[in-house]
Amino acid sequence: MWFLIGLRLNHDIPSKRTCSDMGLIHYDISRYSLAQMVAIPAVLLVLSLISIGLTFASTGMPVMPGMDFKGGTAVTVFTADSPDQIRATFTGYSIVSIGEGVNNGKLIRFEPMPDERFNDLSALVAQKYPDAKIDQIGASFGQTLQNQAFLALIFSFVGMSIVIFLIFRSFIPSMAVVISAFADMAMTAGAMNVVGLPLSLGTTAALLMLIGYSVDSDILLTMRVLKRQGNLNDKMAGAFRTGIIMTSTAIAAVAAMFIVSWVGQVTIIWEMSAVLLIGLFFDIMNTWLTNAGLIRWYVQKRGGK
Repeated sequence: MWFLIGLRLNHDIPSKRTCSDMGLIHYDISRYSLAQMVAIPAVLLVLSLISIGLTFASTGMPVMPGMDFKGGTAVTVFTADSPDQIRATFTGYSIVSIGEGVNNGKLIRFEPMPDERFNDLSALVAQKYPDAKIDQIGASFGQTLQNQAFLALIFSFVGMSIVIFLIFRSFIPSMAVVISAFADMAMTAGAMNVVGLPLSLGTTAALLMLIGYSVDSDILLTMRVLKRQGNLNDKMAGAFRTGIIMTSTAIAAVAAMFIVSWVGQVTIIWEMSAVLLIGLFFDIMNTWLTNAGLIRWYVQKRGGK
């Protein structure tokens, strides 16, 4: 991506500088065609859709579902036992994961099991760890959460698309924003499958937040280009400087949240921040290559108006 967005130091910039040459970052896409700009995002989008399709075929969901959606049992204990010792204690039960937190806290996740098996597990937990906390999500309740989460994502995306069309009232600029937002979510979902991040209530919330982050930078670019007077390249460069500062600030904040939650083993916050970090990096590419290329093509097709 960065071969299209040149980075120059101040002393490399000619003495006669335009708006697009100010600052440490030089954003100039005038030398590249629309096909060149969208080539990398298009390939990544296709690969992401393939990953989503394969996961959907095997699980019925676009991203590997977590315990929230497929059901299961979570046991929270405070013990000095190692993960290997815990696995030995629960031999015969399907353990999904063992998360470690502060003060010897352990979160043990089990696959869904019949009621009789759950009763046996509860008795074993009460015997071995009397102060443990047991939470169970049934498969039917998990299916209900799946449907609700899916509807929330669909309604949010459709609502965002309607608002975008009402703002710009022009098909191509509106579609450029919608396509970029869709690509952000699809690429993030594909990356979640690759790195093994499950779809849970927390990561679903992160995907909903990602819609807002994506549309924010896309609207900034489109408004600057279509609503302001001046040279096209200068307007795009100005929008890039503002947008990259906004996105970099968000990345820094989410990265801090990621590090703190990783150190403290706060699983839900760690998963949410990981999804947001992945999505924000994809957003930089989709906004300043895909959306920017489509907007530039649209303006030039209209004769620069």
